[in-house]
Amino acid sequence: MSQEYQPLDLGEKGKNKAGEPMSLDRRLFMQLLAFGDCQNSAEVSAALEQSNLGGVLYADLNDARGIALLTFSEEPDFFIDQVRPLLNRAPFTALTPKPEYTMLGRTYSIGYERDLEHYLLTLPRKKVSNPEWPWAIWYPLRRQGTFEQLSQEEQFALLKEHGSIGRAYGAAEYGYDIRLASFGLDKNDNDFVIGLLGPALFPLSSIVQAMRKTKQTSQYMQQMGPFFVGKAIWQRDGLEAGAP
Repeated sequence: MSQEYQPLDLGEKGKNKAGEPMSLDRRLFMQLLAFGDCQNSAEVSAALEQSNLGGVLYADLNDARGIALLTFSEEPDFFIDQVRPLLNRAPFTALTPKPEYTMLGRTYSIGYERDLEHYLLTLPRKKVSNPEWPWAIWYPLRRQGTFEQLSQEEQFALLKEHGSIGRAYGAAEYGYDIRLASFGLDKNDNDFVIGLLGPALFPLSSIVQAMRKTKQTSQYMQQMGPFFVGKAIWQRDGLEAGAP
């Protein structure tokens, strides 16, 4: 007898104001690509301004000729059909790719969000394109397999510890986060991509330091980084331009 399977619901889960479950099968993919040998970042900014892409261009704090480009879309085809052709034209063809900093992830819900479309699609664009939050630290991470063996209650307790730190920094307007799932989306088998954004760099470094003391990071983290540190020199959320 063949085994029967229930239909899979791959949608992101949330709850409405009445506490009833919701599901939305949409999410935002975000990709960071880093480059070296950039002689003229203003020329790169001008090329992006002429395109219809939403995104962020960062000046690399740790490389005087380094930049990184963050782009985003609901459709993965966007990175092949629109970002790829742009990068194969001047001035990008004169740059040297830094594949060790390539990051790709997708927004996801935890299960209690009330406005899934805003949380998954609009808010991340608004965060990264906010001119008042130009500083950014981006990094991938991979947990140890033992984390997945914990019960759901134990996992939630560890995540709650992380979440309380993030909320405290956000409430003080020191820093804000972007959390992306990256399972199967990069060569290093990372689980997540994290973006920390804010008006100044030091508080973002302080967030990383505070997270190191949590049980999740100190006991269940296998790998973090490499870390890209930069400041936005061009931003566009792509919403008004009708970007994918």
